[in-house]
Amino acid sequence: MKEPDPIVFVVDDDASVRDAVKRLIGSVGLRVETFGSTAEFLSSKRPEAPACLVLDVRLPDVSGLELQRDLAAANFHIPIIFITGHADVPMSVRAMKAGAVGFLTKPFRGQELIDAIQEAIAKDRAAWNERAQMAELRSRFDSLTPREKEVLTLVASGMLNKQIGAELGTSELTVKTHRGRVMEKMGADSLADLVRMAERLSPSGPKYK
Repeated sequence: MKEPDPIVFVVDDDASVRDAVKRLIGSVGLRVETFGSTAEFLSSKRPEAPACLVLDVRLPDVSGLELQRDLAAANFHIPIIFITGHADVPMSVRAMKAGAVGFLTKPFRGQELIDAIQEAIAKDRAAWNERAQMAELRSRFDSLTPREKEVLTLVASGMLNKQIGAELGTSELTVKTHRGRVMEKMGADSLADLVRMAERLSPSGPKYK
């Protein structure tokens, strides 16, 4: 799956700041979308792509720190760079402990923001690629028949074809056929590759539904 171009979201209630930040980010070739409030951002359709959020701390509706908390609670993870003209140490510590990539005080140098954005996008790109790979792996797994899933479970547990046949009440030859189909559908190049896939699907053990 081809990775889409990254995008930077900017939430700030000051139109002049939004415009200046948008021009700065655009100058290095990145896509950017701006919003005047957290409500605007939350109601927007966000494309599925590596991204980061440049977020003002003080906003007229929900504060930036509250939005950070709400996004985490909703299991929506996006690297956040806070910008503010009213910073204090407890505020910055709280933001960084909650996972913020950066905390910049206005006025800040343009390069500071660009560096933070590049770091945030690199972080989200790795997470995005992992999500895309897992989605593809899950799709392959879902293409297996119930019996093929059983065979995968038992193969991943270390059982031999003969043992799997005894466990499932079928012949070793039939198990070998199922195993070959599992390898093909999962796109596994080797047994070790197939076991690694199984472990990624179920880190706690080879139990699938």
